[in-house]
Amino acid sequence: MRVLIVEDDDILRDGLKVGLALAGFTTDAVATRESADAALAAGKFDAVVLDLMLPDGSGADVLKKLRDARNDTPVLLLTARDTVADRVSGLDMGADDYLGKPFDLDEVAARLRALARRSAGRSTAFIEWSTIRLDPARQSVEKAGAPVRLSRREYSILHALMSQPGAIFSKAMLEDKLYGWQEEVESNAVEVHIHHLRSKLGSSLIETVRGIGYRLGSNI
Repeated sequence: MRVLIVEDDDILRDGLKVGLALAGFTTDAVATRESADAALAAGKFDAVVLDLMLPDGSGADVLKKLRDARNDTPVLLLTARDTVADRVSGLDMGADDYLGKPFDLDEVAARLRALARRSAGRSTAFIEWSTIRLDPARQSVEKAGAPVRLSRREYSILHALMSQPGAIFSKAMLEDKLYGWQEEVESNAVEVHIHHLRSKLGSSLIETVRGIGYRLGSNI
């Protein structure tokens, strides 16, 4: 799950970036309204953590521009203004959730997972496909009830594929899920991770759609 963090406070921004990465998210972070607009125009994110108070404008302007463009990316607002009126205003502007400062990083991660469930139309905390069960909160995977150890990158690919069964992900799309802006992408990394997943979970788990990308297999 790739998340854009928009927060002008250096300490909070770095804390969110590191904390969410430890919780299994791929994170990118910016400090201004202008940078947020540019990031959202250039790339696809699974969620946005958005501070309302930015040095060159309001996070509300970022949110309005996003919704005016018919972009339904889930947005979690963060702000020191935490009255009922502020929460109502933020939600009515098009935010999906609202969290006042100070906040706990575990709660931010939990709220992002809840937004991902709602966005995918799921009601349960687990994601299941045939005998495979993935738990986003614990970043754990089981096959037929037995735990399977995956690397962080392997888990991220499996999570992306299981979140949208039937969808075809190109190599570039999977790289976007795996790497932030400042991380170096190895040329054959996706292929290596797919190979490892097939070895651990079954050769038919992931299908290669020639010339296009990868999707969950139909017979596992």
